[in-house]
Amino acid sequence: MEKMKQAVSEEDLKMAFVGGSSEDDKPKINKKEKVAKTKNRMPKEEKSPSDKKMLTFLIIGIFGLVAGITMIIVALLLPRAKEDALQFPSLPSKTTEAIAYSPLTGEPLTDTNLATAPTFCIQTPNGTDGARPQSGLNEAGVVFEAIAEAGITRFAAIYQNPSAAVIGPIRSLRMYYLEWDTPFDCTIVHAGGADDAIAALRSGGYRELDESYSYMYRGTYGVRRWNNLFTTSNYLKKYNADKGWDSSDVKGFARMTPKESEESRALALASEKLDITAPAEGNTSSTTVPVPEVTMRFGGIPTFNAHYVYDAELNAYLRSYENGASHDVYRCSAEDLGERNPEDVCELGQLDPSVVIAIKVAERKASDNYHESIDAIGSGEAYIFQNGTVITGTWRKDSRQDQIKFTDDTGSEIKLAPGQTFVSAVPNYGSVEY
Repeated sequence: MEKMKQAVSEEDLKMAFVGGSSEDDKPKINKKEKVAKTKNRMPKEEKSPSDKKMLTFLIIGIFGLVAGITMIIVALLLPRAKEDALQFPSLPSKTTEAIAYSPLTGEPLTDTNLATAPTFCIQTPNGTDGARPQSGLNEAGVVFEAIAEAGITRFAAIYQNPSAAVIGPIRSLRMYYLEWDTPFDCTIVHAGGADDAIAALRSGGYRELDESYSYMYRGTYGVRRWNNLFTTSNYLKKYNADKGWDSSDVKGFARMTPKESEESRALALASEKLDITAPAEGNTSSTTVPVPEVTMRFGGIPTFNAHYVYDAELNAYLRSYENGASHDVYRCSAEDLGERNPEDVCELGQLDPSVVIAIKVAERKASDNYHESIDAIGSGEAYIFQNGTVITGTWRKDSRQDQIKFTDDTGSEIKLAPGQTFVSAVPNYGSVEY
């Protein structure tokens, strides 16, 4: 009994401990455990749509900020990278390389060494006894023209670095041709000559190539008869090389550059300059009348008097004779064609020099009463035709070694336009008409 009472009492105590109402009787629970249990029992809370939008905007803003910073960094670094990668053109320096011009023609040279290349002065006939058409005369930089005998003209043609496969014909030398040739420091190419000219040539220490079948050849006679002695550019260069003559010190004419020539041409044709600070009076577009044609009469034989027609498109003077015949010459290729007649291997074309000059000279019969005697040293009237206009002035040559100088009416030296130049010695009894 006592044991049963004791058991009941213990069971009652347990029940009272679990389900009793007294606070003091309840077992005490740890606070941390209470909080944990409470959280576990609470349902999860869903985020509202507005919260999601704010989160999206926040993410976008962060990405935008990062992208902006990246762009700024790239913008700061990219110019330097491009500058390193790109090849910028270099600005031209203030000191540019000077252009070399031919002392013979005034034209630009592709190779500066050509300025001192050997020159050749070739005596070329112009008679109607087989001398025409000449060959290679279009390549001569300067051509002097004068009467040789009996009203028949002859040329002293000066070449520098020629290339024509056939050059000629070649005839005899005269003293006045020698005096015109001398300043060009050339090899005198001839077939005999007047006694005084040959004596001066041999005593003056000149370079010369007299008639030689090692460096010249005879074409077939035919209609050329005795005017059939020719040479080639290769023969001329070989002859100088064999002699050790590898350069020339050319005393050329005073020349304009191509640009100066074009400017001079424009200014020369403008007779009245427009003054924009004052009211225009009259026709301000008035221009100087160009010189379209020129005739140079050496005497009374029309087949030797020269006639020129200015071609404005070419800025050149087409050469004919007073009788109307075109002055055609054979233009030959640069390749070695062998010892050939020019009519067999070359093509005809009209002479068209860039500058045409007439100098009035004292001329008379030589002591043999057949050949001519011309005063090449001295002075006289000069007519310079270039760029479609004419300049009247004076020519002067002080010695055999000095080059001719051309001066205008004020005494200023006249510069010639670049290009082939014909200088015709017209006797004082002849005429220049334009």
